[in-house]
Amino acid sequence: MESNHEYDTQSLSQKAKDNLWLHFARHGVYENGGDIPVIVKGEGAYIWDSNGKRYLDGLAGLFTVQIGHGRTELAEAAAKQMSELAYFPLWSYAHPKAIELAERLVSYAPPNLNRVFFTTGGGEAVETAWKAAKQYFKLTGKPMKHKVISRAVAYHGTPQGALAITGIPEAKKYFEPLTPGGFRVPNTNFYRAEYHTDDYKAFGRWAADRIEEAILFEGPDTVACVFLEPVQNSGGCFPPPPGYLERVREICDTYDVLLVADETICAFGRIGDMFAMNRFGVEPDMITCAKGMTSGYSPIGACIVSDKVFEPFKVDKTAFYHGYTFGGHPVSSAVAMANLDIFEKEGINQHVRDNENAFRQTLEKLKDLDIVGDVRGDGFFYGIELVKDKGTKETFNDAEAERLLRGYLSKAMFENGLYCRADDRGDPVIQLAPPLIIGQPEFDLIEETLRHVLTNAMDHL
Repeated sequence: MESNHEYDTQSLSQKAKDNLWLHFARHGVYENGGDIPVIVKGEGAYIWDSNGKRYLDGLAGLFTVQIGHGRTELAEAAAKQMSELAYFPLWSYAHPKAIELAERLVSYAPPNLNRVFFTTGGGEAVETAWKAAKQYFKLTGKPMKHKVISRAVAYHGTPQGALAITGIPEAKKYFEPLTPGGFRVPNTNFYRAEYHTDDYKAFGRWAADRIEEAILFEGPDTVACVFLEPVQNSGGCFPPPPGYLERVREICDTYDVLLVADETICAFGRIGDMFAMNRFGVEPDMITCAKGMTSGYSPIGACIVSDKVFEPFKVDKTAFYHGYTFGGHPVSSAVAMANLDIFEKEGINQHVRDNENAFRQTLEKLKDLDIVGDVRGDGFFYGIELVKDKGTKETFNDAEAERLLRGYLSKAMFENGLYCRADDRGDPVIQLAPPLIIGQPEFDLIEETLRHVLTNAMDHL
């Protein structure tokens, strides 16, 4: 279906150039004559630009639009809530929708996570978790514990604290000095593992043990928490090897370190469960989440904490001096409830579980291309790593990656009707995280489009 509204594309693009400061964007491209794509409509798994051209949304907006675009139920929930109570803060007061949503999130979370602190996004939720961990240890007699262990190339947000936890040097260098206390360990990229073994489980044990090594090196009395995504996004979708998360939990328990699962992307169906840590069977001390809670229809995030972590905050005059004006916004909370109703009514998590193997198998067909080195991920969340030489796993140098990803791939995928991400924050990858409502026809369309684009890619180097 084409958009029935006519847009002046040239005028919109020029106004965007004149007034918008785009996120994570090179504005020099547009200053030199490039047009800014303007997306005007979404329906189901598809989006339309201002010229009326349709694209398959292969990234669910930004790992976010789980139930697809254009769901009027969510718009109606927002309008109803606006007419009743458009806004009220959670600063020593409550409102019904935040209460209901907190109860619902707790019902989905691992058993001992029973307290919800609302934010407006994932980065703020990460910031909240670190601050909560620092104060928790001050309240429990271990005031030196403040450091964070996170993984190489992992992305945890852009605020100064969350950025210190992020493991992407390029994302941090312009904003240093950051909040002190962030330290890095290897991630679970088996394809690029510095620990050479064919035993996936042994690699997982090695990677987890690097966390213990870092805690011991920094001093257990100084380390507050370990942050990790159940499936790491940046770098190209690294799942946890068998036993990895269990070993990390064991290490954290040994040294009294809090385990924080950053599920900003992984929660709400992306891995086939409301929370991926449920699917992997390991209970963290805190979960941070956002994006899919409302399927992106309204901004909200949350830090869900265990009874253990919240306990010292219940005492006497103790307060957590932290909050956000729009945290737990009534309208966003209402939209989240309507979104989660759809999850349950339409069996979204089960749909992901029923179709995840077909998605994987369809994408793995691309491994017959010389440029495709690895296909990895879980649920509806995949990365395709591109290589210069499949036999040696030789990657592209910086100039080649620039020409491949930005000079050709991003534009070619979009021109061929597929919106997704070509990323080089680690080795060059294509990232896929489509709406959770798609099935085999869309899997095939993704594979066919990527096959066409990647077959031509080497000619552009």
